[in-house]
Amino acid sequence: MNSTSVIAAARRLVIKVGSSLVTDEGRGLDRRALLRWAGQIAHLRALGKEVVLVSSGAIAEGMLRLGWDKRPTLVPELQAAAAVGQMGLAQAYESVFAEHALHTAQILLTHEDLSDRTRYLNARSTLFTLLRLGVVPIINENDTVVTDEIKFGDNDTLGALVTNLIEADALIILTDQAGLYSADPRKHPDAKFVSHARAGDPELESMAGGAGSSLGKGGMLTKILAAKRAAGSGAHTVIASGREPDVLVRLAGGTCIGTELRASLPLLSARKQWIADHLQLRGRVTVDEGAALALTRDHKSLLPIGVTAVEGEFERGDVVACVDASGKELARGLINYSSGATRRIMRQPSSRIEALLGSMEEPELMHRDNMVIR
Repeated sequence: MNSTSVIAAARRLVIKVGSSLVTDEGRGLDRRALLRWAGQIAHLRALGKEVVLVSSGAIAEGMLRLGWDKRPTLVPELQAAAAVGQMGLAQAYESVFAEHALHTAQILLTHEDLSDRTRYLNARSTLFTLLRLGVVPIINENDTVVTDEIKFGDNDTLGALVTNLIEADALIILTDQAGLYSADPRKHPDAKFVSHARAGDPELESMAGGAGSSLGKGGMLTKILAAKRAAGSGAHTVIASGREPDVLVRLAGGTCIGTELRASLPLLSARKQWIADHLQLRGRVTVDEGAALALTRDHKSLLPIGVTAVEGEFERGDVVACVDASGKELARGLINYSSGATRRIMRQPSSRIEALLGSMEEPELMHRDNMVIR
């Protein structure tokens, strides 16, 4: 295994912090801890890295504000605690990042948002825009309006889903444990620490113990499964202690801290394999000779001006084939516009999209990173 942390080379990161870290084991939002993470994320930003923060803690903070000692079991009470706690969580993050001249944005997601194609693409576009603007998105599960996510969900899974969503290079899960052990070290003093492994290795799941603290829903198993999910899009995962001094800065500097779970496939290869093998073709667009050369020879994105015909009915985010005048498939990928919109903007420059459609989702009809050349 490489002795340098995978975080050193990562350009886009998702960082997940758990409830016990955010709320100092339920004593209330730990402003000093939040300040430390804000400072470290500011350092990562200065290194040219893009960062999305997935933060637990809303329900725990709401419990404290409402004077509840135990996590309630009734869904309406959990939703109420989340609604109350979310106010404090957002305010706290806004203030600590402001000390480093960084803007933040609050984004509340549900698993349904990431399974519905249109909402998935909308969330993706919003996050990419925020990152381009230099804003640090703070993401939490929208516990105020969902029920099954509160009962069965966890923010480790959400962190992995966001990692897939924005094609991040790595997921960092900060927890109250040093990382993964071969057994629960609190019960087995002879347990061995796992510093490196392959994400998705079945043996890891047998090592992972049961539930975590009384505050959160996750345990080490959810983190192992999150790493497996993140690896599906080619992202590596690091599980490390959030109480380790300057943990994010040191990881970015190449120091190996915690447990590193590496993905088998590189990021772009994994994504393109998914497009090529696992999504159903919904339609075809015929491209002119110039666009055909741009796709196959120059590996450029497909612009609407290069499209001469549209076949089939498809929606934004569907997989569509690009064919030449003879019908030969040149490429396939995720289309940025529906079939109806594509018919309206084909043979037109990208500068005309907004005038023709009323808004512009993307300047490209199909981005090269979301395309496989056949």
